[in-house]
Amino acid sequence: QVQLAESGGGLVQAGGSLRLSCAASGRIFWNYEMGWYRQAPGKEREFVAAIRWSSGSMWYADSVKGRFTISKDNAKNTIYLQMNSLKPEDTAIYYCSCAGSWGQGTQVTVSS
Repeated sequence: QVQLAESGGGLVQAGGSLRLSCAASGRIFWNYEMGWYRQAPGKEREFVAAIRWSSGSMWYADSVKGRFTISKDNAKNTIYLQMNSLKPEDTAIYYCSCAGSWGQGTQVTVSS
């Protein structure tokens, strides 16, 4: 089983930036994907971005393409989500996920 711990959320003004981190521990296989999801109040959880450990291939939701960048540090078993040009609609709890496991989430609030 994989354990995940997110960090880096906070309050930022529209147009600002934040970087989220997700540290993974436990049984992590090379072909795993790790991803970021978010859930805004009153809405369903939605996919944001994902990256594959082995190849570094990345996927993004259309709503964040060009603004968010997912990356990984294999040595630290950590993925990151660099979020630029943040909008109020990016406000949500952001969760890290891998192999069916979820982190506790980190709050991102973007003020207008």
